[in-house]
Amino acid sequence: MLYTSADRHVLGYLGRALSLEFSAVQQYSTQARLVASWGLDDAARRLSQEVSEELGHVDRIIARMLALGVAPNASQLRPVRLGSTLRELLLQNHSFETEIVHLYDNATRYCAAAGDHDNRLFFETLLVEERHHVDEVARWLEELEGSVARVSAERATF
Repeated sequence: MLYTSADRHVLGYLGRALSLEFSAVQQYSTQARLVASWGLDDAARRLSQEVSEELGHVDRIIARMLALGVAPNASQLRPVRLGSTLRELLLQNHSFETEIVHLYDNATRYCAAAGDHDNRLFFETLLVEERHHVDEVARWLEELEGSVARVSAERATF
């Protein structure tokens, strides 16, 4: 650890956020490769775009931690959540993104209650972006509902 006088709760939120965002990168990258192997190139591109967006979050969290005088340390990556259809993958992603939204919501509320304006704004920005990700996954699931027969035929076993 570098020198810091930052609130330990804020540092805890940042550490959990870094772990979850790295876990999201791992999950989306793995899923992109998996759906590419199924021949779903558009889905692979969309998931690869998510990887880029999540890496942007990782970069911002690391920058924030360094600015607060803390060496970044993603302590635990979540296991990748897979499925045998694109729909199953997206349901996993929706659940995961919702979990991240809850973390950022709690962090935002904590910072607001503590009077920590700068960190509240930081977490609030991430919260808005992650809510957008949840909405994107929900829309993608809705798109798939219209083509269930086609999607259910696009299966893989592993």
